Amino acid sequence: MDLVPALQEPLKKVLGPATAKVMAEHLGLHTVGDLLHHYPRRYEERGQLTHLADLPMDEHVTVVAQVADARLHSFASSKAPRGKGQRLEVTITDGSGRLQLVFFGNGVHKPHKELLPGTRAMFAGKVSVFNRRLQLAHPAYELLRGDTEGEETVESWAGALIPLYPATAKLESWKLAKAIQTVLPSAQEAVDPLPDSLREGRGLVSLPEALLKIHRPHTKADIEDARARLKWDEAFVLQVALARRRHAETQLPAVPRRPRPDGLLTAFDDRLPFTLTDGQQRVSREIFDDLATDHPMHRLLQGEVGSGKTLVALRAMLAVVDSGGQAVMLAPTEVLAQQHHRSVVEMMGELAEGGMLGGAEHATKVVLLTGSMGAAARRHALLDLATGEAGIVIGTHALIEDKVQFHDLGLVVVDEQHRFGVEQRDALRGKGKQPPHLLVMTATPIPRTVAMTVFGDLETSVLDQLPAGRSPIASHVVPAADKPHFLARAWERVREEVSNGHQAYVVCPRIGDEDDDPRKDAGKAPKKKAAQDGPPEGDADKRPPLAVLDVAEGLAKGPLQGLGVEVLHGRMQPDDKDAVMRRFAAGETDVLVATTVIEVGVNVPNATAMVIMDADRFGVSQLHQLRGRVGRGSAPGLCLLVSEMPEASAARQRLNAVASTRDGFELSRIDLEQRREGDVLGQAQSGARTSLRVLAVIEDEEIIAEARQEAAAVVAADPELTGLPGLRTALEALLDEEREQYLEKG
Repeated sequence: MDLVPALQEPLKKVLGPATAKVMAEHLGLHTVGDLLHHYPRRYEERGQLTHLADLPMDEHVTVVAQVADARLHSFASSKAPRGKGQRLEVTITDGSGRLQLVFFGNGVHKPHKELLPGTRAMFAGKVSVFNRRLQLAHPAYELLRGDTEGEETVESWAGALIPLYPATAKLESWKLAKAIQTVLPSAQEAVDPLPDSLREGRGLVSLPEALLKIHRPHTKADIEDARARLKWDEAFVLQVALARRRHAETQLPAVPRRPRPDGLLTAFDDRLPFTLTDGQQRVSREIFDDLATDHPMHRLLQGEVGSGKTLVALRAMLAVVDSGGQAVMLAPTEVLAQQHHRSVVEMMGELAEGGMLGGAEHATKVVLLTGSMGAAARRHALLDLATGEAGIVIGTHALIEDKVQFHDLGLVVVDEQHRFGVEQRDALRGKGKQPPHLLVMTATPIPRTVAMTVFGDLETSVLDQLPAGRSPIASHVVPAADKPHFLARAWERVREEVSNGHQAYVVCPRIGDEDDDPRKDAGKAPKKKAAQDGPPEGDADKRPPLAVLDVAEGLAKGPLQGLGVEVLHGRMQPDDKDAVMRRFAAGETDVLVATTVIEVGVNVPNATAMVIMDADRFGVSQLHQLRGRVGRGSAPGLCLLVSEMPEASAARQRLNAVASTRDGFELSRIDLEQRREGDVLGQAQSGARTSLRVLAVIEDEEIIAEARQEAAAVVAADPELTGLPGLRTALEALLDEEREQYLEKG
């Protein structure tokens, strides 16, 4: 069923081509329906001003405030050498804080006349910092007058409540409000996706009523009614999409895979030098139960950094080999594929020497396949895959190529799932005689609600217990700009670790050969003056991120002179990367300066220290991942988070949170709470625009859980949704090409 015509109407027909083009390019809005589902971010009441103290840095914001002061300055510049340059500085206030507006040149005349002390207006612009004060440069504004004309404008923004919309520099909130006002009558034709029984049972308003109330509320109760209803829409439609995928998976045939008694798995378990944790045993049972069924396993294995996910996955692979099948592990990078291959061969020992002299009775072959292998080695590996000689295959996207054929593919293990697209995963799954079982691993702990939403079509297993023997990791923030001697001390600590026979990582956000970076002497503390000349957060954003090549050179010539320093990054030749990792793993290199190529899978127990430069440029989960590379042996680990951001900045608060806990699940909640809307299910996961506009995956856990149950019941009773045309319509709108791709990534 198509979308109803009124909501499918292109915006260019309703609003004109110029406005429609801006909405499409900057907000991804194409139809009347898209615009109606572009909800206000928040609301302002006339007489109640917003809290300027809470403005986010580097975001385009809309505020309602009052002019406290306006001053016009003249100055000399290259464009106005005789002192005729002009700058208008306007200070606005809301009682909780102050914000400076700045206008330059020809742009000062209109605001100089209009923004007089006492004037109230809506202001829109990007928040920055100058001289340690918040400011908006050249903001757009709309006056809120008390005269008739102004009152009519305010009334058109929903009476006493002014909706403020997620906006851009090209399209201010009030322009969006006027556009929505134009299309609002079409809301009456919106088809309701919720089954009547569900809506009535929960006392939810109809969809047309919810759309009217979200855009034109007369009371706060209207907003609550609308949001409660629209949250259910988002949760339920997404969960139905995921439930249909789960249902479809159960309809596919698969070969049951059961380990044989006293086979390869038993021999492997017998040679383990330790006992499995309770968590590893529990998760293994869940996986083995799935593998024994006649439809494909579709399971997510998530766990703490270092909780032993690779061991659990390997045991599942060995069970499949026991049953006569093959298992493949897909890794996102060559470094990680090589690392996994080394680890698996090391753990299996003689059991990985199938077909070789000295191989054990139940041994199989463990083959590595990457894009950079030589022709002869590649031919040999492909032959082992096709004949079934290789029971376990580990590789990168090279495994997906057409010429790669398997004898009997029984299990696909995907490591770091979020780095693979649907085509890649399905191309690999299509290489089995019947659909193989699928085990997805992620080393990023995910809150339960996100697991139900992002990975909702997978059954979930959680490893939240660290194996015995893992050492504690101390984490500290190093404020390089405020206290340069702290950075000098960080390098002393690295030298101390090396002198005690250990090794260290230094992580940087950039490689460094793509352009010249003047800050090559990164081993030395930055000059204090740089933090005082301009805006602290602004400066940090404008300067280039610290780079591996520059930092390595600075350290080798400076504070780490005399130590063995090597570099590792993604643009190196694969053989060179492998050689660097082998030397580091063998203890021949003291300090490895690298990009996030070492983020996952790299296991060097002797590495005890990590210094992360420009740590504020990394996300919370990424920092937690990186930190997990140290403390993997018997000696305690040390992680130093270096930042030039000021103490009060959100970036520093994020780093303080990482330093304060090693609980990945707690950090994932913090990460989620700090991110702006659209990150969780949108660009961070898939590159697609998020479908969640009012649903908050942390706050609305109960709604998501209930929606999942309701969706499962609806799909079980009517998988094709033949009796629910409104729900089918909503699914079609959700599952556009990008969205389908994103859901498949689960």
